[in-house]
Amino acid sequence: MTACCNQLLWCKAMVRTAALLLSLLTAPVTSEKVDVGGRGAVDLRTFECRDITRSTIVQRVCYDAAQSDLLVAVKSTYHQYCSVPAETYAAFMNAPSMGLFFQRTIRTAASGDRYRCRDQHSVEVQTGGGQVSP
Repeated sequence: MTACCNQLLWCKAMVRTAALLLSLLTAPVTSEKVDVGGRGAVDLRTFECRDITRSTIVQRVCYDAAQSDLLVAVKSTYHQYCSVPAETYAAFMNAPSMGLFFQRTIRTAASGDRYRCRDQHSVEVQTGGGQVSP
């Protein structure tokens, strides 16, 4: 009797697991979008994002290596920086103090607008009318 009950429990567990896997496989794939201060919604499908737990200033960092675009979440607000070299991104991620590195190297006032996004190079943002614009 015990072997039969164990087999029945195992079968039920397998059916639940199969149902869960099937629901995951049939779920629509959508990419995450974030609101970038003053620019609108940015689709993160081309970005590699990391949640930051070791900084009291920087909460999340997203980098698009192909475009050299960087998004930094500070106080729950995303800020966009363009033409950020991979070396600068790597140094930022490995800095002993990410907040200090951000303030001194990347932030617009500190960098002398070096990483300020110009309209022709900014990542595509979703405008209110559903149109995608640079």
